[in-house]
Amino acid sequence: MAKITAAEVNKLRKQTGAGMMDCKKALVEAEGDFDKAIEILRKKGQKVAEKRSDRDANEGVVIAATTADQQYAAMIMLNCETDFVAKNEDFVGVAKSILDIALNEKPASVEDLKALKFNDSLTVAEKITEEVGKIGEKIDLGEMASVNSDKVIAYNHPGYKTAAIVAMNKDADGVEEAGKNVAMQIAAMNPVALDADSVSEEIKARELEIGKEQAIKEGKPENIIDKIAQGKLQRYFKDNTLLNQQFFVDNKKSVADYLKSVDKDLTVSDFKRSSLV
Repeated sequence: MAKITAAEVNKLRKQTGAGMMDCKKALVEAEGDFDKAIEILRKKGQKVAEKRSDRDANEGVVIAATTADQQYAAMIMLNCETDFVAKNEDFVGVAKSILDIALNEKPASVEDLKALKFNDSLTVAEKITEEVGKIGEKIDLGEMASVNSDKVIAYNHPGYKTAAIVAMNKDADGVEEAGKNVAMQIAAMNPVALDADSVSEEIKARELEIGKEQAIKEGKPENIIDKIAQGKLQRYFKDNTLLNQQFFVDNKKSVADYLKSVDKDLTVSDFKRSSLV
């Protein structure tokens, strides 16, 4: 049996992040072959991932960022089982590394992002499996979203539980600050759509039906029930669509009014929000 030194165990631990005992066992099994030991640890991660596949992974982090030119923003959610792991610096570091890959490669979906190279030897999906073996919890890439425009903004709420990315329709003086304010609005108020026209017909039909049912329960005359339901739908648009919401800094203005006060042509062209809470 090959003699395994503490220096070799430490080297493997630094490269893989696995525990000291796991590294020693892998080196013993590999008879001192470093590359084979790495493969053993990866396979262990796959086995752990299979065992954990039916577990709930409702904790994690949501992180957003922009490219250096601020014309593309991406946001990812990396899930785990416990808040303890979600707060671990190494776990957050892996999430940030995956986000960097998304910013550089601009994948179209979560599956596309998983298929990209994490480093010279691992894909993103394989890196996640490796982390499962190291940490012992189910870990998965839950979401990925992006926006692009002449000016984009990313906002991370403290604690990495909620994030938002927003695309402005132009870049000019004051647009970056306005975009940050709107991104915070999105994170805090969780709008369902950009404006009334962006709300799906399914949601509109649902809200009209709710409005009618409420009016009937309140004993309103039948001839005004449809009018009451339409009024409730307009209230829904005001409360739940970004540009019509009251601006959180000054509730006498809508978000649209606020943006026009910065630049008469300024508006939001797209946004995304993700949250674990």
